[in-house]
Amino acid sequence: MAARRLVTAWAAGVGAFVLFLVGAVVPRGAAAVPPNAPSQAQATTAAQVERGAYLARVGNCAGCHTVRGGAAYAGGRGIETPFGTVYAGNLTPDTSTGIGAWTSADLWRALHHGRSRDGRLLYPAFPYPNYTQITREDSDALYAYLRSLPAVQQASPEHALRFPYNTQLALAVWRVLFFAPGQALPDPARSAEWNRGAYLVNGLGHCAACHTPRNLLGAGRRGLALGGARLPGQGWYAPALDRPDEAGVAQWPLEDVIALLRTGVAPQGAVSGPMADVVFRSTQHLTDADARAMAVYLQSLPQRRPAPLPVASPAASALQRGGKVYEQHCAQCHGNQGQGKPDAFPPLAGNRAVLQADTTNLLRVVLQGGYLPATAGHPRPHGMPPFRHVLGDEDVAAVLSFVRNAWGNRAPGVGTIDAYRAREASGL
Repeated sequence: MAARRLVTAWAAGVGAFVLFLVGAVVPRGAAAVPPNAPSQAQATTAAQVERGAYLARVGNCAGCHTVRGGAAYAGGRGIETPFGTVYAGNLTPDTSTGIGAWTSADLWRALHHGRSRDGRLLYPAFPYPNYTQITREDSDALYAYLRSLPAVQQASPEHALRFPYNTQLALAVWRVLFFAPGQALPDPARSAEWNRGAYLVNGLGHCAACHTPRNLLGAGRRGLALGGARLPGQGWYAPALDRPDEAGVAQWPLEDVIALLRTGVAPQGAVSGPMADVVFRSTQHLTDADARAMAVYLQSLPQRRPAPLPVASPAASALQRGGKVYEQHCAQCHGNQGQGKPDAFPPLAGNRAVLQADTTNLLRVVLQGGYLPATAGHPRPHGMPPFRHVLGDEDVAAVLSFVRNAWGNRAPGVGTIDAYRAREASGL
């Protein structure tokens, strides 16, 4: 009898909680518009449209909201997540499939609160946990720019998510646990330049969306912001921005950090994979002041220094095999001693991208090729051809094991099974 009362009480409690959550996801229409929303009658100026265009580039909105070869901002691109595929929406001012019926307050609600025009909760593949920091002024400028685009009638596919992740109730639970609307609060102890960089990196630029590891429910892990993460469905690793052995830049000259953001190339390294697309679409367009602000902020990040792990030497047979593969396919560009060629091919000796613990990107570059972005500051970059049709998994593993242990390099070897999994994961 006591057990039955306990179960009844538990069920009533769960039922009340579910009713509370259901109330949180019911479309709320105009009631959900922030009370401080400016009047929709405000005039749109050419300067506001121009500023919105710049902000859209800084936020790389087209990167997710444009299908390869399709109309800009017309949506339809699939974003892979551990829970299924989320398709980006149409941001053009088409009234039936885009945001033609949206007000500036509707866009602000999407960015700041993570709710669509009709009150539905949005999936955080749209990075509103970062965009919530965007100011209302910037949101209105983005709206003015998007409204200036040609209208494209193109409906986005339905999201392909597994149950229960495809429900509004699941989203409501996720938000209770992991999301609250916020704003970028300037740090009075820091310079205006640093605060601008923090706003760009953490808010509009949403760097944490890729560079922060996530928990089992897809939320950024607390205390590990910008700490490095594998990108689901892409076969790439976004290296940690707070570790000198990965992508930390605290010890770089400031001008080199700016060069990497603006051109994709610096004396210490170059970008490839998804980051090459970010530089091409977004950061190369930064103003001098904003590029410098981002660099200042990134250099200020406290650096984590993991304890060194013991390194077991790869088998001599693997190193010998890898040396032969390197001599035949790699030495012509990267040099017999892994020294590279200035302004052309990066050195491999002492290269932290070669030595970092996670070999995801190394495997992907060998299999798929490495291509730098063509930017205004570096319009004709050299590239590395793909070797997926030339080298088998054993040769890929052997040459990477060799490179990671030659010319003073010292790092764990790469296994054949790692090469096989990388090929399978990337569909190559």
